[in-house]
Amino acid sequence: MDTITAVKGFKDILPAEAGKWRFVEERVRQVFSAFGFREIRVPIVEKTDLFRRGIGEATDIVEKEMYTFLDRGDEYLTLRPEATASVIRAYLEHTLYAADPVAKLFTLGPMFRRERPQKGRFRQFHQIDVEVLGYDDPRIDAELLLMLIHFLKGLGLSDPQLEINSLGCPACRPTFREAVVAFLSGREEDLCPDCRRRLGSNPLRVFDCKVETCKAAIAQAPVLKEFLCGDCRAHFETVQSSLHLFEVPFSLNFRMVRGLDYYTRTAFEVTTTHLGAQNAIVGGGRYDGLVQDLGGPDIPGIGFAIGFERLLAMMPAQDQDFSVHPTLFIAALGREAQQFAYGLCNRLRLQGMDTEMDYTGKSLKSQLKRADRLHCRYALLIGERELSERKAPLRNMAGGDQTLLDLEGIADALQNILKTRGKEIV
Repeated sequence: MDTITAVKGFKDILPAEAGKWRFVEERVRQVFSAFGFREIRVPIVEKTDLFRRGIGEATDIVEKEMYTFLDRGDEYLTLRPEATASVIRAYLEHTLYAADPVAKLFTLGPMFRRERPQKGRFRQFHQIDVEVLGYDDPRIDAELLLMLIHFLKGLGLSDPQLEINSLGCPACRPTFREAVVAFLSGREEDLCPDCRRRLGSNPLRVFDCKVETCKAAIAQAPVLKEFLCGDCRAHFETVQSSLHLFEVPFSLNFRMVRGLDYYTRTAFEVTTTHLGAQNAIVGGGRYDGLVQDLGGPDIPGIGFAIGFERLLAMMPAQDQDFSVHPTLFIAALGREAQQFAYGLCNRLRLQGMDTEMDYTGKSLKSQLKRADRLHCRYALLIGERELSERKAPLRNMAGGDQTLLDLEGIADALQNILKTRGKEIV
């Protein structure tokens, strides 16, 4: 019988990798909490209409990539392709704005899109998602970017490249849209089928297209900075001056648009040269009308998402071992020693000490080899003689030196020894 393998585009996170994931997650909570963010956890399945209304009908995500199905209650459900809409849905459903319209939230977890798997991109992928609701002050935009760059540099990314743009607002973007449509009139044959189809619904998406003929077609197209209204221009200038205040390096990319319909004003990406053509690791921007579009009050927002897998691929190789290893291995020989070790091992675990033992009755040499494979720092050796003399040696697996311990009160003695040798058990 053939073995069953994982679905294409879905990836196991094995124990050797999980430690690194946990390290990054702990760093997320440490840095974001310092900036006043609180964690929220939202379902991975939502009503399909949430994403159709929130992301936009004329996006690749909604048109091509969502995992959508009809459940037994004749309701269309979707595995979440992104987190912003879900976070806002929770913000509205639980009226978090009633107590305080300002909310600074983050979430971590899997997202799902049915697209071609490639380096750094999967059909089940993970994101770190950050949202600020209730502020339209451009200084918040800069503060969010300051936190983002600080977080990335803290993970060893020495030169994250921040690009920013302003996408305008409902007052100034329609004029720009008309100018783009006029420019592309007569150039439809140079566009890919998707961009030709979107000319009537979302022509600005041509700026986000990766097809070379589309890139060439818009090389001389108008750019949005020439159409910004006074308010949007002032907002963007304050974002830039605030970034200068904290010496956050950035470049202006006036042809950047975001792939989702809800973005307004500040938009940004962080890129790297480590991942080839797919070089964006962070994307985000302001979405001042989205809360209202989803049935809530007129509350502004801004946020970003970090691709977890891409982030891990970008992180430099480190000497640090992120794997979790037992602190102590109890090597027991003989039935009575095994029984003693069994009780001691689990008492130590209940006290918070990572402890392992062997249950197969193998030789001492074999058990110590296993302790080495598990990267245990110490091994406690117990046999018939140790039980009769009520003393057992604790071996340092790295140096080989041994300390003779009394079996009476040995659990407390082990805790004290490991604390004084730099391994505090919590």
